[in-house]
Amino acid sequence: MHDIKAIRDNPQAFDAGLARRGLAPLSASLLALDEQKRETMQKLQDAQSRRNALSKDIGMAMGKKDVALADKLKAEVAGLKDAIAAGEEQERMQTKALNDALAVIPNIPLAAVPDGKNEHDNVEVRQWGQKPHKNFEPQQHFDIGEALGLMDFEIASKLSGARFVVLKGALARLERALAQFMINLHTDEFGYSETYAPYMLRAEAMYGVGQLPKFEEDLFKTTSGHYLIPTAEASLTNLVREQVLDEAKLPIRMTAYSPCFRAEAGAAGRDTRGMIRQHQFSKVELVSITTPEQSDAEHERMTGCAEEVLKRLNLHYRTIVLCTGDMGFGSRKTYDIEVWLPGQNAYREISSCSQFGEFQARRMEARCKAADAKQARYVHTLNGSALAVGRTMVAVLENYQNDDGSVTIPDVLRPYMGGMTVIKRP
Repeated sequence: MHDIKAIRDNPQAFDAGLARRGLAPLSASLLALDEQKRETMQKLQDAQSRRNALSKDIGMAMGKKDVALADKLKAEVAGLKDAIAAGEEQERMQTKALNDALAVIPNIPLAAVPDGKNEHDNVEVRQWGQKPHKNFEPQQHFDIGEALGLMDFEIASKLSGARFVVLKGALARLERALAQFMINLHTDEFGYSETYAPYMLRAEAMYGVGQLPKFEEDLFKTTSGHYLIPTAEASLTNLVREQVLDEAKLPIRMTAYSPCFRAEAGAAGRDTRGMIRQHQFSKVELVSITTPEQSDAEHERMTGCAEEVLKRLNLHYRTIVLCTGDMGFGSRKTYDIEVWLPGQNAYREISSCSQFGEFQARRMEARCKAADAKQARYVHTLNGSALAVGRTMVAVLENYQNDDGSVTIPDVLRPYMGGMTVIKRP
């Protein structure tokens, strides 16, 4: 959510930021709504001041036993009462109209974000590791999993339709092993606090992190009116909503392993086979709550934590900074980590780490305050995948596949796999 006062103070900067996202200027229409609201508020204040003055005049008239004057003043007060009630309703409608308009406007990119139209304009910032050399034609993960008899899309389709999978035996355990490894790494070495939070959220919470109203078609809604989380970010970030935090205790770092549910409404025809894009998947999420001064450094730190998972798994990856045309709605800067998949002969996104500034905090009314400060200010929020568990399994299967169809288990995962070193067909 944008600050209308900041737009009022510098509309040119706001429109310039939108232009970098390829959007038309909006400051004029927003300020027109703001001006209507401010005019209504001023009329209300004038009416309330007049009512207060009349109340004193009525008291004086009654004291002088001037009943006629008192009755006249009371009639004016009654008229003001109706006008004030109508004005308050008008102000509520104008406030809603302004907030509704602000709620669908994306965040403004930081100056360091490269300009561009789409993913082709993203900028690579670094690579790690080497592409594995195979002396055979690498298979894609779904061919590997199905040949092992441990990945079943057909039965999942009978149960739930497209974009679901059933994992069995060693692959089901591998999914759990990956999640445990990631959670342990982030809590034991990187100082994140493991958190278990609801998987169903009210509309207010989804609005707070920017999922509503913009992305409602991508969410699953229950008959109770709750929404299934598309990522644990939605739950974790909302844990500080409507609070004033002690700045001395920031940053707050949280992590959670959770199922995620996405309708993938805009993904028709994309990744229809396999586990890359599913309606239900698991993810380990990182969330940080910081002061404005801490957020840039925390963004770099968080991205490094996500990258470390791939380093420990010895998976080749590259990190890119998204251009203005490819950034997410609420982000002001995003790093994507793309892992190499030999079966696809391509890099695929496995993590996205973003900083939001105060964009989400304004929607959640999440603030912080220093001990010596007179006023509270909005916190900054950040989140990142560390990692998407299903996509990490895809990367392990494709990078660690052998020519006989088996899959070698990465060293760091073997303690979680009961000492198993290779996955073979049962």
